[in-house]
Order: sequence, then C-alpha cells, then structure tokens
Amino acid sequence: MSIGSVQTQFFHLNHAFLLESGDSFDSITLAYETYGTLNGDASNAILVFHALTGSQHAAGINKSVPGDDTLWTSESFVGWWDTFIGPGKALDTERYFVICANYLGGCYGSTGPRSTNPLTGKPYGSRFPQVSAWDVIRSQLSLLDALGIDCLHAAIGGSLGGMLSILLATRCPHRVKNVLPIATGLETTVLHRVHNFEQILAIHNDPKFQGDDNYEGMPP
Repeated sequence: MSIGSVQTQFFHLNHAFLLESGDSFDSITLAYETYGTLNGDASNAILVFHALTGSQHAAGINKSVPGDDTLWTSESFVGWWDTFIGPGKALDTERYFVICANYLGGCYGSTGPRSTNPLTGKPYGSRFPQVSAWDVIRSQLSLLDALGIDCLHAAIGGSLGGMLSILLATRCPHRVKNVLPIATGLETTVLHRVHNFEQILAIHNDPKFQGDDNYEGMPP
C-alpha cells in the first residue's frame, strides 16, 4: 500500500551554524519529509539517509517542491524508496515515524550552492563552503531536536547514507538505538575515489559548467 501524496517541509535554523572547515552560515534550511506518526514519547522515529545524489523524497507522490521547479522532474515524483516505506512495508509507517532530509549542500530545497549568498545576492555557486559528513549529521540533529526526538529507534541508509548512519552511531551513540547501513563501508576505497574523480572531471569539462557559477545562462 502506498502512503499517497506527500509534501516537502522546511526546517529553518535561524542562528549561526559553524562548519568543520571554519566557515559558517548565519542560518540554514533543510528540506525534509516525514511519513507516519510520532508516538507520545518520540521513541518510534527512524531517520533515513539518502545516497549522494538522492533527495528528501523517499516515499509517496510529490509532484513539486517550492523553489525547485527546474530540477524536480517527473522522475522525481515517486519516492526513491517507495517500495520500502509505507503501511505494512519494511519501514512500516503504521508503527514508525520515518524522516528523510535533503543534505546540507544539496539541491532539493536545503541550503546549497543554488541558494542565495547574502553577501552578493546571487547563488553561492563555487563560493559555497566545504561541507563535511559531520556537518550533515549535526544539521540533521538540529532537525531532530526541533521535532522533539532525543533518541532514534533506528538510522538507515545506503551508500553515502549508510556511511552517515555509521557516523551518527559512532559519534552520537546516545542519539540512536539501531543502525542499518546498506551497500556501504567504514571508509571510501581508492576505487571509489577514482570513480568520483572521473565524474567530477566530466562535470568540470562541460563548457557550460563554468566553475559552478553559470546560474543565469544555459545550464550544463
């Protein structure tokens, strides 16, 4: 059974957020979706971490995200884990409250390179500061705090999401009871780095990319 129509929500952290790099934001926004109902003692929450190129839309049908019309194509309408999340499914929304947030630095509604740099009035682009995996975890812990969730029933994710679930458990064991990393490992291998380097080169060699500062011309 599908959970039907869902909407992206937005969490605004309206105070300074310091990054591991030493840079900081005056405020940040995280786009997220929830499925199911949080119980009275907030003990049934499951945090889903998406893969590198994923989004907050893990389940159900979502045909638009405010401010993201150019990227939110028909391929995005059905949640990427729709067969896994819902009533009677592996992540049973009749039992659990499931949360999935687009990462800080993402492009589906969270603060990222497409966001407006308050110093210039234009998209950050290449000036967007470096965001670490730990920065992503800390931003999502702020979201959990706002939702009133002290300790997750579980954290789960595949690929990069699996690595983040491990990082959460090792650095903040008091915030999660169960961890389910999928298709991932404790660290990236040399082969992973080579594949990532090839993909980065493909992007950088596109003449329309222009160092990620081409937000007014034809897109790459």
